[in-house]
This record gives sequence, C-alpha cells and structure tokens, in this order.
Amino acid sequence: MKRIAIVTDAWHPQINGVVTTLAQTVKYLENSGYLVRVFAPEMFKSIPCPTYPEIRLSLVWPGAIKKHLLAFKPDSIHIATEGPLGWAARRVCRKHKLPFTTSYHTRYPEYVRERFPIPLSLLYAVIKAFHRPAARTMVATRALEEELSERGFSNLAFWSRGVDSELFRAGSKDYLQVEGPVFMYTGRVSVEKNLRAFLDLELPGTKVVVGDGPEKENLVNSYPDVMFTGYRHGKELALTMDSADVFVFPSLTDTFGVVLLEAMACGVPVAAYPVTGPMETVRNGINGYLDSDLRTAALKALDISPQQCRNFALKYSWGVCGRQFLDNLVFS
Repeated sequence: MKRIAIVTDAWHPQINGVVTTLAQTVKYLENSGYLVRVFAPEMFKSIPCPTYPEIRLSLVWPGAIKKHLLAFKPDSIHIATEGPLGWAARRVCRKHKLPFTTSYHTRYPEYVRERFPIPLSLLYAVIKAFHRPAARTMVATRALEEELSERGFSNLAFWSRGVDSELFRAGSKDYLQVEGPVFMYTGRVSVEKNLRAFLDLELPGTKVVVGDGPEKENLVNSYPDVMFTGYRHGKELALTMDSADVFVFPSLTDTFGVVLLEAMACGVPVAAYPVTGPMETVRNGINGYLDSDLRTAALKALDISPQQCRNFALKYSWGVCGRQFLDNLVFS
C-alpha cells in the first residue's frame, strides 16, 4: 500500500474551503487504497495567529517534522500551505532530496498586505520562492494558473474543486423565517473577504452573514439590520444556504470559492465581482452574474432558475477533484 503524506497548516477544526478540499481529497485517496497521513497543527504546540486567533500557528522546527515524516516513510509528499508547517516540511524535503508537490490555495500576499504595509512584490517573491522547488504546484483555476505563470511561478498543474451535491441541495426556502428576498454570504468574516462591499448595498429583503472571524464584532456593531448566524455545519449549513435567494460573494482575492458550488447545488445563484475565483464557475444568466457593480449583479441574479444553478454544480465532483490531485502527485 502506497503512503501519501499531506502537510498542512489549515486543518480541522478550522472551517474554510482549504480544509474542505483537503478533507474530501483524503477521503478519496483512502477509498482508492492509499494510506494517508495528515501532518497538521494539532500535532505540535501552537499559538493563535495575530489578528486571526481562530487559526493556530504551529511552533515547529524542521527536526520535529522530519521525525514524523521519515517515520511514516511516505511514497509521496504534498505540502498544502505556506505556513510554519509548510516551510518546515519544505526544508526537510530539500535537505533529504525528497520530491514533493505543493498547492496554492490562498492569496497570502494580498491577505498580509491588508494587515501590514509590506510591498506585494516582496510578498510574492517569498511565496514564489516557497513553491519553486516543488515538482508541481497545484492551482484551482486556469485563470489563476495564467496569473501565477505571469508572475514567474513554474511547474503549475490544474486541481479543481468539488461539491457534496447530496448534502447541498434545493429544498424549502423558509428555514430562516426572515423577510425575503434573502441575500447571503457564507464564509470567513475577515477583512480580506471585503464584506462591507456587500453589507453597504441597498437591497430589498434581508442580508444574512453565515460564519465567524475577527471582523464579526465590528460588522455586527456597524450593521444592526444584518442577520449574523455564526458558524453553521453540515445539514444545518445546507438548510441555511438553501434559504437564500442570492449568494453574494464580495471577495476580490479568493482563488476559487468552494462555497460558490455549495450555493449553486442548493439552487442559489451567485452575485460576485468579475475576478479570478468567481470567473471560474459563474456564468452570467446561467448560474449567477458577475459585475463590477455588485448591486446590479445581486438584483439580476434574482431572476435565475434554481435548476440551472444546480445543474451547473453537478458538473463538479470530489471524485474528479481527487483524481486530479492523485495524477499530479510525484511518487518516489
């Protein structure tokens, strides 16, 4: 039985698209007969991330990750994130000449730039250096692949995303019992998600924010008419999302947005800006609208057929996602 090691700074109990994607990929690999071990922050001492305490940063040194990695004797190593664990594992792989792959899930340069006055060019230089030794760097969209290629990244490979279409499906619209139409956002409540661009819109009905994060308290105080539900999971999350009439995604920096597929699987059209993540999955008039005027996109999306949205989402499966990941791995 071949062994696959996945090193990630993003893992349970975090709730985000990266964790969902990795968890579904691990499930696929195990069902395909591989022995998989996830090397995550829970294995080491950690501290809360500054400005984002929900995320834990591992206090790890290469010697510690080396001990665990070499004991597992992996046939393939994938480093999923550019955090402390990722850097430590990268150093071990390079020192011991172990081939590895990486993935680019998050626009760390833009996220860091939102919080600290560091030039984007410097931040991208650091991230590019992280991925340079990888046999392949997996990205979720063709647009992102082209963008990173223009920035000098090499050995890029395509790794799409999926959706659990059995969990996320169209049903009753009255779960939240609020005045419609319901315009909803689901995800991290943090500055890089650009939520104020959504919450400032003049829209009929009710705005709903599902999720939690460092900006929640500020936004609750600033927008008393908005419904903030906090985190929701599993079936409760699916029922909540199904209550929406339009899913509004104001982020300018997401590399994909698994939550967009989850909304579509519930028959909910998406309104978003015409940027890299949404451009991969949103088709104007089919399953949502992309517009530089987010209000225009949200109002137009009200007229889209829920069945069209679900039909589009059904094209994406975690099985296809898992196979792509497996094909991109490098085995020793």
